[in-house]
Amino acid sequence: MNQTRTFLFFAMLAVAYLLWTAWEKDYAPPPATVAGATSDGSVPTGAPGASTAAIPSSGGSEGPAQLITVGNDLLRLTIDTRGGSVVRSELLRYPDRPSTKQDLHPPATLLLDDAKSSYFAAQDGLVSSHSPAPDHRALFQAAQTSYQLADNQKEVKVDLTWQDPSGVKVTKTYTLTRGSYLVGLTQKIDNGSSAPWQGNAYEQLQRTASTVQKTWLQNFTDPSSHSFFGAAWYSPEDKFSDLPFAEFQKRPLERSITGGWASMLQHYFFVAWIPPASEANTYTTSVVNPDTAQPNYLIRTVGPTLTVAPGQSATSQSSLYIGPKLQGQLDAIAPGLELTTNYGWFTVVAQPLHGVLSMLESLCGNWGMAIILLVLVLKAVMWKLSASQFRSAARMRKLQPRVTALRERYGDDKLKMQQAMMELYKKEKVNPMAGCAPILVTMPVFIGLYRVLMESVELRHAPFLWIHDLSAADPLYILPVIYVLVMLATQWLNPAAAGMDPAQARMMKVMPLLFGAMFFFFPSGLVLYWVISTGTGLLQQWMITRSVEKGEGKPKAA
Repeated sequence: MNQTRTFLFFAMLAVAYLLWTAWEKDYAPPPATVAGATSDGSVPTGAPGASTAAIPSSGGSEGPAQLITVGNDLLRLTIDTRGGSVVRSELLRYPDRPSTKQDLHPPATLLLDDAKSSYFAAQDGLVSSHSPAPDHRALFQAAQTSYQLADNQKEVKVDLTWQDPSGVKVTKTYTLTRGSYLVGLTQKIDNGSSAPWQGNAYEQLQRTASTVQKTWLQNFTDPSSHSFFGAAWYSPEDKFSDLPFAEFQKRPLERSITGGWASMLQHYFFVAWIPPASEANTYTTSVVNPDTAQPNYLIRTVGPTLTVAPGQSATSQSSLYIGPKLQGQLDAIAPGLELTTNYGWFTVVAQPLHGVLSMLESLCGNWGMAIILLVLVLKAVMWKLSASQFRSAARMRKLQPRVTALRERYGDDKLKMQQAMMELYKKEKVNPMAGCAPILVTMPVFIGLYRVLMESVELRHAPFLWIHDLSAADPLYILPVIYVLVMLATQWLNPAAAGMDPAQARMMKVMPLLFGAMFFFFPSGLVLYWVISTGTGLLQQWMITRSVEKGEGKPKAA
């Protein structure tokens, strides 16, 4: 099997995978409803893992709510005093599109969003069966409506207070630190009543699925369509687990986890609640307003029971990450958090590739150049393996006239034709399968790098020469055209027609054009990788073919 045929086989497998995911986007059945979900996402009576249940908010739950803004150098958050929830987040270092001459300062990317069509909120509160407790619908009070990290400050805090007539007071505090996407949360309960207070703290993420309808072609060509979109969590025992929105009923989450976290993932960015590592929290998922055209999906953690004696206080703590999937930094925040960059089955290949790419980018200062350097590193490592492949292909090319003569001699008798070819290969010591091993090694690298380029936020809007975004398609289609030319030249050097009838040979010649057209929609960083890889392979193959044809033996490695 020669190089071109093997590559095209694996490429067709990759295309089949992309076609299947695009088909699923368009024709998968809608998510089924989940029984028992409340209409507003509150903790229902008898919530799993919580001995307490939600009660109507009291003590200042009525009145107009305010929106509070707070920011550091990376984030600008909007907090609704109705519930004290974070309802909007702007990632100041990540514009929502590449800048242009007409739009030098595009708006920041929104992650949490209070718009109905893209609703996504980080909520938290307290629940109790018998004591007054503010859940995420209670009305809090704030001293001011705007907080901003000053130049001489390391952190900025927002205090929200809730007071019950019985004397129970709750102070919810959000803390933003300079240079961090991690937001601290404390809920302090001061029990000024005459009875013990008992309840649970909880945190939850609630969001809607995308309501934007895409065509089959848009799903196929949009990189975000092939990225995981849904809930995910981590436990020390089972490691990383995810739950697409379409499967919230098929396999709902309900379990106790110590040392884990709960998140909602999307392309490049995510939000996660991270309880204290020493606490056992109950993790559950549900669908809010399941019978409507636009349900919300919820993942929740409920903490252990808190008991506060009269005149005493207690504090619940948690952390909220709102930001990009930054490889190499997230595991320092919580174990397993780097797995939010969901590479799927190719994690074992993709993560080391990302590490090598990051190292090379730190040396050359450009992600496009880092991809080129990665190709050269891989080619150097696999030089001898590739050389055996190309040498076998060159020998088969020299045998092409004799193969043609055998085809003419045996005509339509394919069995005798194959037997005669095997005898010829054995006599000339040519292994037609020598081209398989290098492709079997390089294809996982190709697919792993594909996942890296699709998922790595570092490559989002990364420029290279005429390309403004290596995670998007080449705007001028220069790389796909170069790829087609290189593949046609590679086919010329390969004995593609050996063992094929003329119709198959003609089809093989057309395939580079078809896959070149497919590369028009692939991330330009991936096409750059394959163009350089195939181009350097073509150069190596030309050197070896020339050497074999001249009978000079093995060429020296470059």
